[in-house]
Amino acid sequence: MLLYKIEDFNPNYREAAFNGEDIKGLDIYAGNTDEKIGSIDTALVDETGRFRYFVVDTGFWIFGKKVLVPVALCRVDVDAERIYATGLRSKDQAERLPRYEDEMVVDYDYEEQVRGVYRTLPVEASAPVEASLPLEASAPLSMPRSVSNQARAAAHDRNTYTYEQEPHLYQMNEREHHKFRLYEERLVAEKSRHKAGEVAISKRVETETARVSIPTEKERVVIESITPENAGAPVTRDTPFQQEKVMRMEVYEETADIKKEAFVREEVNIRKEVETEIVEATETLRREELDVKTEGR
Repeated sequence: MLLYKIEDFNPNYREAAFNGEDIKGLDIYAGNTDEKIGSIDTALVDETGRFRYFVVDTGFWIFGKKVLVPVALCRVDVDAERIYATGLRSKDQAERLPRYEDEMVVDYDYEEQVRGVYRTLPVEASAPVEASLPLEASAPLSMPRSVSNQARAAAHDRNTYTYEQEPHLYQMNEREHHKFRLYEERLVAEKSRHKAGEVAISKRVETETARVSIPTEKERVVIESITPENAGAPVTRDTPFQQEKVMRMEVYEETADIKKEAFVREEVNIRKEVETEIVEATETLRREELDVKTEGR
């Protein structure tokens, strides 16, 4: 049975299997301890898309060695972003595993070497549940609880061998709850404030020629010489002749005094008003529905 790197089998595996996240690069720990043994280099799937192995780069734990860990012997802690290799418990066990090379073809003989190391584990098996793409990243991969020593020790035929014969290595425990998320799209309306324009108000001075008229008065002296009615009548001797008698009369005139003064002509009030308008948009929304197919009872 051929195996493929997950990125080669499905380049879109992040969205298909892990909800947009990438399992590659996650730290992996021995058993259920805090002893870090390396990180996930990639995962191997069969031709049906079912997960079979995690490729573990042991880093400095066993310098420069990559090994395979069957998926059922791992537990993924999504919240902590780490994987626990419950089936890989010691450095001695990892050293007994055959080295994995990036460009190698994983054949039956190589897998038998890998399985031979894990078959010695004292594990128990329960009813299996298949795991395949698409698979949610939150689905925990854990080790089953019951399989008999007799079944583990049984010989396998390369021509008839299937992964279902060893569920404790390749299938997830049905008692673990697997999350299968259904998504739907919704319209989310948000507003952003941006500058739409600007109004600048200023003053300028315009000139014009104005004319004004004002009447002015001037006084002038009119001297009239007349002959009185009693002209020629004698006057008394007592009437003295007045010498150097002077009469004065003041003469006035008006002159125009024109000047400019500034007055308030009008006032301009500036304010802003907010107008509300309804913006409508129409989009096609998608929603996932669950289809359940069963066979037999």
